[in-house]
Amino acid sequence: MKFSSPYTLHDLAELLGCSYVGSPDFLVHGINEIHVVEPGDLVFVDHPKYYDKALNSAATTILINKEVPCPEGKALIISADPFSDFNKITQRHQPFKAAHTPISTTAKIGKDTIIQPGVFIGEDVSIGQNCIIHPNVVIGARTIIGNGVIIHAGTVLGGDAFYYKKRPEGFDKLRSGGDIRIEDDVEIGANCTIDRGVTGTTTIGAGTKIDNLVQIGHDTIIGKKCLFASQVGIAGCVVIEDEVTLWGQVGVTSGITIGTKAIVYAQSGVSKSLAGGKSYFGSPAEEARKKYREMAALKALPEIIENM
Repeated sequence: MKFSSPYTLHDLAELLGCSYVGSPDFLVHGINEIHVVEPGDLVFVDHPKYYDKALNSAATTILINKEVPCPEGKALIISADPFSDFNKITQRHQPFKAAHTPISTTAKIGKDTIIQPGVFIGEDVSIGQNCIIHPNVVIGARTIIGNGVIIHAGTVLGGDAFYYKKRPEGFDKLRSGGDIRIEDDVEIGANCTIDRGVTGTTTIGAGTKIDNLVQIGHDTIIGKKCLFASQVGIAGCVVIEDEVTLWGQVGVTSGITIGTKAIVYAQSGVSKSLAGGKSYFGSPAEEARKKYREMAALKALPEIIENM
């Protein structure tokens, strides 16, 4: 998430009530999560296990809960609670705003697009030409939808990320200030849910087709011409490359990549990155031929034991 104008390190630290390490005039251009940071971004870290990853990332400002040696060319903001201070920044720049009309006056809707009854469209949404938005669809703020997109009834675009920090008094929510981009010729089935990014953009690539009852988590990037069957569940921060097929009830854990033209058969659990151009099955998912051989061997095991 980029700021409309950058902060100086001094001004941002003062806003948060924190001390800092670095030049007071050092510029902070935005905030992002660790997997999508760029030079100019601020990232937060609140556990020693991840200090090195944050300090050595592309981020040039690190919101951290301990003063440590600062890498050259970077700056630190020292916070007692980086998680909460990161939330303060998000809420300042992307606060929740109550809607007063079913379709925001700031929404832009393209030529020959059909909006069926009961649709909610939030502020600063852009919908292209020749789309069909079926009844009771919810399109959250700042969502961008391309041309020729079909969204079936009951689907929700722009729910918050499922991202919490456990504290003694309960779970503390990381606020979502990102958005969603749906590219051209995508079709999304009924009762699907696609979460907005925490700080970045959840993306569905051109030509992708999604069945009913599919969940896609925050900041996930789906490539072009993918095919997802019903009840697929994809966690946050996943990269799924072009022309990937996920059959029914496939589950995908966070932070992994599935390569181009991979196929994952029904009811598989993907717990690690998968190379493209292969077929997978099982939980944890492995190459299908290997998994089927294992299953055949296991089926033969009682007979082998009996003849020992």
